Amino acid sequence: METLDTFLVSGIFAFMLIFVRIGTAITIMPGIGDSFIPQQIRLFLALGMALVLSPMIQPFVPNPIPAIPVLFSLILMEFIVGLFIGTVARILMTALDVAGMLISMTSGLANAQVFNPALAAQGSITGALLSMTGVVLLFVTNLHHMLIYGLVESYQMFPIGEVPDSGSMAEMMSRAVSASFMIGFQIAMPFIVVALLLYIGMGVLSRLMPQIQVFMLTLPLQILLSMITLLFVVSSVMLFWLTKFEEGMMFFLTSAG
Repeated sequence: METLDTFLVSGIFAFMLIFVRIGTAITIMPGIGDSFIPQQIRLFLALGMALVLSPMIQPFVPNPIPAIPVLFSLILMEFIVGLFIGTVARILMTALDVAGMLISMTSGLANAQVFNPALAAQGSITGALLSMTGVVLLFVTNLHHMLIYGLVESYQMFPIGEVPDSGSMAEMMSRAVSASFMIGFQIAMPFIVVALLLYIGMGVLSRLMPQIQVFMLTLPLQILLSMITLLFVVSSVMLFWLTKFEEGMMFFLTSAG
């Protein structure tokens, strides 16, 4: 009976603490936490992941479990940490949507909007293509294992019971946002260069032959050149994004080490 009471008091409460951080992060992370995955599936994945990882995380759980008021505060802090980790991974994912929007603007397809399943919102055609390709590559290259491993290592970076440094978290969040925009701009750079050269040619042609409707004639050429450029650089673009995504998630592992 004493063993059963100890399990009910410590084991279940410890599992609650582990589930709050892991479950919150998994339901937000790219791939697993995308909106097109049913909520029940995400909940079952979070429960299963927390159950499997519990033996590894058990040494980081306070022993004995504190009183109920303190336990509620621990649950709140674990929710904040899980939300932070999942949001950072999601921000790195939005670099593809930023790149897709820039590519659409430079290729004359900015007005063509489609539903982007990865972001659960309207977006550019190119952004939806790159975002869904990025989700597939996350699983093909096993980078989702790094997301899970980063969750385990986060218990060294953000120990249970310690109040997270809000200033450092806000600074890292702002760096992740700026890095996401920079990655998106770097991905779209070939298309910006092609569009700039095309606009220069259009300007010269309009000066040489003012009677010609230059923009009406060159819009199909602009779209064609953008599609050809995408055909040649899409593999390099996705490899570049995978490298940057891995570097961003390695922060949790190197800081924990």
